[in-house]
Amino acid sequence: MRAISIKEASTWRGAPADRVVLDYDDRHRRRVAMTAQKGTAFLLDLPASAALHGGDALVLEDGRLIEVIAAPEPLLELRCVDARHLARLAWHLGNRHLPVQMLERAVRVRRDHVIAEMALGLGAHVIEVEAPFDPEGGAYQTPHAHSHHGHDHG
Repeated sequence: MRAISIKEASTWRGAPADRVVLDYDDRHRRRVAMTAQKGTAFLLDLPASAALHGGDALVLEDGRLIEVIAAPEPLLELRCVDARHLARLAWHLGNRHLPVQMLERAVRVRRDHVIAEMALGLGAHVIEVEAPFDPEGGAYQTPHAHSHHGHDHG
């Protein structure tokens, strides 16, 4: 059995046939064998690499849906005093090409002691959390695509 396409979270309804729990890295694939929670074995076989998000559904050849659950991961939540402070911190994180999840008053990044020290040095409040990680796709990334960020640093 193959999963041949993706339905974005807001585009499908009903109960899925099964669920697969994946961390951020495992949600960026084109072709890989998977086994869902209830034992449904299938081959993810997409035409191109895709960035899966929690709530998306993989469409099996027979029409059944496998829901994608974003697994909790060890993250840092970096909180700032105001929007300008948050923008400054986000600039520093972006300058390091780190995947960043934007929240209303904070950002989340993967847990890293060097980044924690940098954020503290910039005046951020650093909190260790366990949560699904769903970072921004980037300016050069199309929906459900996984590609290079589109420029070099030469």
